[in-house]
Amino acid sequence: MATLSVRDLRNHERVKFELRLAGSSLADVSRRLGVSQSAVSMVSIGHKRSRRIESAIAAELGKSPEALWPKRYPRG
Repeated sequence: MATLSVRDLRNHERVKFELRLAGSSLADVSRRLGVSQSAVSMVSIGHKRSRRIESAIAAELGKSPEALWPKRYPRG
């Protein structure tokens, strides 16, 4: 299992907070995609990668996955 940094955990909490402000949640994303809530959480926190889930979370926030997780999408 990948080790999580404090930065990863803070980013995960920021994503959850932004979703709440937008009137959504990780659970809402999981229901829309038909996947488990734990799968969405694992992607948000950085344990797993899924472009589909990352894109769905980003779309809820009107952002790109690259903007939410710049460490996962290095430029260049």
